[in-house]
Formats: sequence, structure tokens, C-alpha cells
Amino acid sequence: MKIEALLSEKHIYLNLDSGSKDAVIDRLVAMVAGHEKVRDIKQLAEDVRKREREMSTGIGKNIGLPHAKTTAVTAPVMALVTLGSEVDFDSIDNQPVKIVFLLATPETMLAEHLKLLGRITRIAGKDDVRKKLIEAATPAAVLALFREEEKDLPQI
Repeated sequence: MKIEALLSEKHIYLNLDSGSKDAVIDRLVAMVAGHEKVRDIKQLAEDVRKREREMSTGIGKNIGLPHAKTTAVTAPVMALVTLGSEVDFDSIDNQPVKIVFLLATPETMLAEHLKLLGRITRIAGKDDVRKKLIEAATPAAVLALFREEEKDLPQI
């Protein structure tokens, strides 16, 4: 399981104009509403918001990573947006975000959930990768970037 394999062009939105953290999360959840692995979109939204209330998922370096372990999905589901203008995400480094990933995994996949969070953080945490994500002109370019970054990494 690689990031590139979990994402698809229809689950990537570039240069989203959104004024708030809640609006960004709403958009990400809406993007996966028709996903074949999402069985309950309302539960997914509730679980992502619950996790966000526990602690902000603004992980630093201009990245937001709202996520949940949830019964609302049957397998890992991911979406990604880049933002046209920065949004305050209550990040640990107090910096606004420009890139936001949504990750939802079944409750029974804790190890995979943690590994995917770690992989997203490691790859997107690289300055050059963040720059390329923000400058990406198409969802296909985003997928190609992750394919290149993960080519020598093992499956999760």
C-alpha cells in the first residue's frame, strides 16, 4: 500500500480557495463521499471531526493531516488538497497550512494507519516535495510525484 496507490486524480484538488479549517475538512470528506471503500460518509465526517477536536492535525511545515480510524471505511481512503491561500490549522509550529491530506482507515488497521501517517509525514515533510505539491498543475503531476518518491520504498 503506497500513497500513490491510495490516491486517484478525482481525490486530488489543487488550489482550493477556502477560508477555514472546517471548510477544508468538509471539502476533503465530500471528495471521498462516492468512494467505493466509504460505507458511511456521515460517520466518517464525525470521526474525523472528533479526532480533530482531540488535537489539531496541523503537523507543521504547512501540512494538515486530518485522519481517523473508523468503521466508516472498509479499507484505507485518502484525499489531498492544496490551498490557494494559507489556512490556520492550529498547527504545532503555529504556521498556516497549504497542503492537506485526509486519511481514513478501518479501526482494525492500526499498524497500517500509523505507517501511512508516518509515510505521508516523511515524504511531504521534504521541502522540495512540498514545493512541487504546491506548484503542481494537475492531479496527474501529484500522483507522479508520489510514485517517484515511493519507488524505492516498501509496501505498507
